[in-house]
Amino acid sequence: MLTKRIIPCLDVKDGRTVKGVNFVNLRDAGDAVELGAFYAEQGADELVFLDITATVEGRSTLIELVRRVARTVNIPFTVGGGISSKADVSALLNAGADKVSINSAAVRNPNLINELALEFGSQCIVVAIDTKKVSSVELKMSNDEHQLDTPHSTLDIHLVHTHGGRKPTALKTIEWAKEVEERGAGEILLTSMDTDGTKNGFALELTAIISENANIPVIASGGAGTIAHFYDVFTTGKADAGLAASIFHFKEIEIPTLKKHLHECGIPMRLSR
Repeated sequence: MLTKRIIPCLDVKDGRTVKGVNFVNLRDAGDAVELGAFYAEQGADELVFLDITATVEGRSTLIELVRRVARTVNIPFTVGGGISSKADVSALLNAGADKVSINSAAVRNPNLINELALEFGSQCIVVAIDTKKVSSVELKMSNDEHQLDTPHSTLDIHLVHTHGGRKPTALKTIEWAKEVEERGAGEILLTSMDTDGTKNGFALELTAIISENANIPVIASGGAGTIAHFYDVFTTGKADAGLAASIFHFKEIEIPTLKKHLHECGIPMRLSR
C-alpha cells in the first residue's frame, strides 16, 4: 500500500505566510521559506506554496520566492497562484518547483490542462479545486466565465470557485474533478471552502466520492484540527494526502507526532529516521 502524505500548505502574500478562516480574515504566520525549511526538517512529505492574491491582482507567482525555497528545502514542493500559460509553468519549474498548481486558468481554459500535461508531463500538473456547498438560492448567479439558471430545487450542491475562492462558477465539483483527470492532471488538490480554517474536520463525504472515482491522487484540504481528522480523511475520505495550514503554522500539532500516531493506527506513513 502506498504511504499517505502529510503536506503543510503555505498561503503566501507578499512573501509572508498567512492563514484565515473560510478564505478570509487573514493573519500573519511567518516567513514562507523559513517555515518550509522547518516543515522539511520535521518530516513533511511535500509542501504547497500558494500565492493567494496572484490571480486576483493579475500578476504571476513570484519566481524569486520559488528560487529561495528550492535553495532551502530538500523535499518536493508545489507552487500555485496566477499560473495561466506554458511560459509560467516553464519559469516556475526552471526556478526549482517540482509541481505547479492551476485553478482559475484551468476553469477559464480547460484545454490548458491538456497542453501543460503534454508539454511537461502529468506528474507535475496539479489541478486545485476550491469548492463550496451552494444552496439553490445562491445558484441564481452569473459571472464573466459561466452562467447558470437553476431549476427550482432546495438541494445543496458543490460548485467550483475561482480567484482564491472569490468567484463562484457553474461547474459542479464532482464532474469537474473527473474532467481534469481526463484532460491529463496528475493530481487533484481538493479544498473545501466550507471547512477551510474551521478545524472541524475535512469534507469527508465529498472527498470520498472524488477519491473513489479518481485514478490519480487526491489531496484533501480544508478543516484539519486534530490528529483524528487526518485519520478520518485517510480512511473514510480515502484521500491520498492530507493538507493543512494553521495547525502546523501555530504548532497546534507537530508533524512527527501526527505521523507517528497515524502509523500506530495502521495508516502507512513515511517516518523520519
